[in-house]
Amino acid sequence: MTATERALSRRTVVGYALGSLGTGGFATLPGLVLVFYMTDTLGIGALLAGVLVTVAKIWDVIIDPVIGARSDSALRRSGSRRGFMRAGALLLPLFFVLTFAVPAGLPAATSGVWVLLAFVLTATAFSLFQVPYIALPAEIADGYDQRTRLLTWRVVVLTFSILLFGAGGPMLRNLGGDNEYLGYLLMAIVAGVVIGIGMLLASRVAPRGVVVAAPAEPSGGIRRHYAAGIAVLRRSQPFRALLATFMLQGLATGVMLAGANYVAVWVLHSEDALTLLFVALIAPALFCAPLWGVIARRIGKERGFVLASMLFGVAALALTAMLWAPGSWVYLPVALAGAGYAGMQSLPMAMLPDVISHDAATHGDGQAGTFSGVWTAGETIGMALGATALTLMLALTGYTESVGTTSVVQGEAAVAGIVLSFSVLPAALIALSLLTLRRYALRRGDIDRSDIEAEALA
Repeated sequence: MTATERALSRRTVVGYALGSLGTGGFATLPGLVLVFYMTDTLGIGALLAGVLVTVAKIWDVIIDPVIGARSDSALRRSGSRRGFMRAGALLLPLFFVLTFAVPAGLPAATSGVWVLLAFVLTATAFSLFQVPYIALPAEIADGYDQRTRLLTWRVVVLTFSILLFGAGGPMLRNLGGDNEYLGYLLMAIVAGVVIGIGMLLASRVAPRGVVVAAPAEPSGGIRRHYAAGIAVLRRSQPFRALLATFMLQGLATGVMLAGANYVAVWVLHSEDALTLLFVALIAPALFCAPLWGVIARRIGKERGFVLASMLFGVAALALTAMLWAPGSWVYLPVALAGAGYAGMQSLPMAMLPDVISHDAATHGDGQAGTFSGVWTAGETIGMALGATALTLMLALTGYTESVGTTSVVQGEAAVAGIVLSFSVLPAALIALSLLTLRRYALRRGDIDRSDIEAEALA
């Protein structure tokens, strides 16, 4: 720890980490079951299901920079981002339940419109929380190592949340028995409440009444908010490199997440395999997230990020063998992917506040909300395109949708498309992300100098 770093209290670390109970739940459960819900319960075609999810995510991308800039303005006026976070925490459970409350018997087109509108509202509520939540580390943690500590424990809770929702969500859904509509509704009610509680608890960590370096509220309406987001992209090369890397990796993990249910049902021929896949993925991640923090302190976050990404990519590529020999062996490479995934989450999230503090020291103002708005929009694009890529593959390989418990048989081409979407495609995307990561130039010395300069200006 450098001389300029203030030690984080345990309350701050724990409180901030609890927010990932909500963010992990929302990132995991819709990504895991929403497309499958539309294709295999509501009878919506795979391509249309992908379009609906993408449209909802595009809306998310549109509003994230606006929320980020207005969060900065709220911070300037009141000294806190807490109001945005609480609004999102209270609204999300209601809209989340509505997304999975489509009545049985509706035409597929009507069901699709229902899901689209409800999920757009849910995504809006999530952004109200998520954007200021991501901005907080640059404001509550000083220094290279303190931010690593804060974000490491956030990712420990995040991985637990993914396990909880990824394994527990389908189990709750199955309690509906043959009534899949009831099962999804029960899952949504329980999950929505837990997500909201996690978000509310984390909102208490947001500082109140603190005087910070925040830009004046932009004039000229929404257009100026987007201009502010474009400006930080233009002036911060480290931010562009880190964001491009995170987007590509979000695309890789998004396509695997959306494909897991299909792998369990049509490749491993067991709905219980979905729970086992998530246990295999997340159990190693729970233990490895602190380990990546230790590695980062020794060799740097940047090198640790490269190692984590390579581990994930190689493990994903190994899953191609499911084309010829599907079986229980798949849980081993999935576990290795989970170990890499822990680093792929914790390290870039710990690098983001470094980028923000470096920019503030270089340009003399604090725009954490603007940065986090652009970051969240980029992450959303990656995850949304992951689901879209899967549905395109399903459509191209002749996947057959179904309504309720109707029995269908998938062709060999459709099964092969599922496997390739779960293995080769994410491995290729990880390889591309390593090329963009090479352009990230900030190191520990740069960050420590930035923090010293920022403290001198304060």
